[in-house]
Amino acid sequence: MGKRTDLQDILENLLGSENVYFQPPESIKLKYPCIIYNLSNVHLDTADNINYKSDKQYAITIIDPDPDTQLPERLINSMNKLLFDRFYTADNLNHYVFTLFY
Repeated sequence: MGKRTDLQDILENLLGSENVYFQPPESIKLKYPCIIYNLSNVHLDTADNINYKSDKQYAITIIDPDPDTQLPERLINSMNKLLFDRFYTADNLNHYVFTLFY
């Protein structure tokens, strides 16, 4: 299991900017394109009542006004244990939501 700060660095490098936000408060003004991520679960593998492996599960959302953005493909090609969850638009922004086990 990697550290969250390492994941922050990976996502900033992927985006090419510091517009990466971990659990941002509603008062923050987002700059687009951006990536928002938050901890959504911790997956534990157990045997004989002992936890022997854990993976943190993050919800990662890429938000971009460009409908043809290459950011989702770049994320898919750079991360293991990644699942595409859904796509939606809101306020003329494209949202790509992924689940990452990290």
